Amino acid sequence: MRIAQIAPLTEAVPPKLYGGTERIVSYITEELVEMGHEVTLFASGDSITKATLAAGSQKALRLDPSVRDANAPLAVMLEQVYRRRHEFDLLHFHLDYLPFSLFSRQSVPFVTTLHGRLDLPELQPVFDTFTQAPVVSISNDQRRPLPQANWAGNIYHGLPEKLLTPRADVTPGYLAFLGRIAPEKRCDRAIEIAIATNTPLKIAAKVDRVDVDYFETKIKPMLAHPLIEFIGEIDETQKPGFLSGAIGLVTPIDWPEPFGLVMIEAMACGTPVIAFRHGSVPEVIDEGVTGFAVESMAEAIAAVPRLKTLSRDAVRARFEQRFTARRMAEDYVALYERLSNPALKLAAE
Repeated sequence: MRIAQIAPLTEAVPPKLYGGTERIVSYITEELVEMGHEVTLFASGDSITKATLAAGSQKALRLDPSVRDANAPLAVMLEQVYRRRHEFDLLHFHLDYLPFSLFSRQSVPFVTTLHGRLDLPELQPVFDTFTQAPVVSISNDQRRPLPQANWAGNIYHGLPEKLLTPRADVTPGYLAFLGRIAPEKRCDRAIEIAIATNTPLKIAAKVDRVDVDYFETKIKPMLAHPLIEFIGEIDETQKPGFLSGAIGLVTPIDWPEPFGLVMIEAMACGTPVIAFRHGSVPEVIDEGVTGFAVESMAEAIAAVPRLKTLSRDAVRARFEQRFTARRMAEDYVALYERLSNPALKLAAE
């Protein structure tokens, strides 16, 4: 198939810094190329891909201080996609609702993967208006606030099978917290769980500018405890050692997580997960196999000693069954074929 992948311009594809959406776009794009599809990636000019790159900006906008209006290059890129639309069998957007108006007025099949939280009240009139724009969820729970949306599929994220693998040369000896330090991620809970179970905790997380005050006032004072070690942001090369050395990943979230990449990153390394039962968590964790979904701090604390009863080989095996980038790409190709073939679309409906 001739497929266009249209990414945000905030980060490169793959991102040089933090950027979950751009990582997923990269994984999908590279797998589609490996599968033999003709793929054009609309993204920032500093993106790296085996697909044909159509640059929407010179470089990632977050790294370009000369760009003061990020919507301007994005508007131009959308127009470029529109003018070239007939070169493709399908257009796959990763820009939330921004393509809906323009691309609902043309005939080339398109679909949008929604990567973020959907429980914001201002989204209701958007999806009340664009009832025919096909969208993909990344968990079934993500859909709940928008039953009126035109859901074309639910496709879980995936990672390249060999990107993160278990490290046999490290012995698990601590709890891990990975990702961002933000109020909804509840790093404070992770620290409290570690202290309550007398287990070391290593925190590998970034602090966005918007969360600096939260970090300084809420988290930083808690880092003085001898069981707690703050590492900061780590890259892909550091994750296998960090996660393989953990007894378990603690994800004590307090928000409707749309998916949660950190959970499958841990699973790829054979590391089980303890996560609070919000958003996608019950869908991602196989209870008693890859970890435990808990309802309270008491349940989380009680689950820590149970982590060692789980087979790390079984955790990795379940990752390979459910959360590889190849499985994700195959699911998208099946969706593309259905959307671009009227007969298949009618049969599915």
